Amino acid sequence: MSTSASTPDKCPVDHSSLSASSSSGSDACPVDHTTQSTWSRFMSSGSPAPFAALSREREISSIPKPNDEKWVYPSEEQFFSAMARKNHNPQAADMKTIVPIHNAVNERAWSEVLKWEAGRGGEACGGVRLVNFKGKPREMSPKARFNTLLGYAAPFDRHDWVVDRCGTRMRYIIDFYTGNSAGTAKENVSFYLDVRPAMDSWEGVKMRLQNLWPRSS
Repeated sequence: MSTSASTPDKCPVDHSSLSASSSSGSDACPVDHTTQSTWSRFMSSGSPAPFAALSREREISSIPKPNDEKWVYPSEEQFFSAMARKNHNPQAADMKTIVPIHNAVNERAWSEVLKWEAGRGGEACGGVRLVNFKGKPREMSPKARFNTLLGYAAPFDRHDWVVDRCGTRMRYIIDFYTGNSAGTAKENVSFYLDVRPAMDSWEGVKMRLQNLWPRSS
């Protein structure tokens, strides 16, 4: 399902903290574009390809807002403009690959949040909703920092998402990692998302502890 580019909603990511030149709103994408090892792998190399028409259609996400509407992802044209403003030399043809990946990564993040929230009371008010969000690509979470000390790769991005569960606000930390895939990078890409409640409230601590032992059905 899609909507026109005039829709005032935006995708569920905040990039205002990325740099002084970052834009806010619907033309933002879900990662820090200064992390060239991430999105540059999906962009064509060498001579520019023939210009491809950029769609203005925007996909409606499955992620509910507090007002019962859904968050809306940026169009190909908006995504291209955002990357161009950040001097990443995008090619229009690449948007056919990058935009669907952008949307899929966000959908996966939300599905992981819903797994944590299942059976915790959100159903009583129609389900949990994404209230706000913040990109923190330069703030490594304590867990990610500890894992890097053990020799694991660092995440390429981090988001903090705050959801509403019938009046209870829960903050989730999402660390984004790239996986190893066979074949060409543009055709076979995998992401690993480490999604968990932040341990800044008793509820978050309780959920993390309970996750160590499966709950009985």
